[in-house]
Amino acid sequence: MNLARAIHLDESDQNVYFSPARTGEWAISGGFEFSNWTEADLTGKARQAFSNGWLGVETFGRVTFVAVTRVEPSEVEALEQALARHFVEIYGAPSVEAALGVAREEIAHMAELCDDHEPNTLLTVARELTDAGVREQYRSIKGEAADLEQFAVHLTPDS
Repeated sequence: MNLARAIHLDESDQNVYFSPARTGEWAISGGFEFSNWTEADLTGKARQAFSNGWLGVETFGRVTFVAVTRVEPSEVEALEQALARHFVEIYGAPSVEAALGVAREEIAHMAELCDDHEPNTLLTVARELTDAGVREQYRSIKGEAADLEQFAVHLTPDS
């Protein structure tokens, strides 16, 4: 199974997001954050997070690029738990258990997106508000286009 890790090709994310994701942390779309936003919400750094930001699942910061990387089942379980806790703490879900199903769906959505790509493929997201809600489009950049081994490294428990 593949997921995506936050990757920084330069320092721009440090300047364009209120809270940038940490390099190497697992990331998901995180479009749920914008489900009830309107045009009035799309200003400054919030606009950048909405328009192009993936959501890190450790810091819950935003990142512009992610790289497809293999993930271990135990890591997926930890990510699901962390995301469910985030839903309780930030969005008022009644309990981690109640939020776990939605957290699993979010992680599964990202895995489905990543499984279509080779490791080290870069992904970007572009969002827009529509009458039906938030629309997301994804773009991929093949790993052969750049030497990304130094950025998208999968760590094992013995690393």
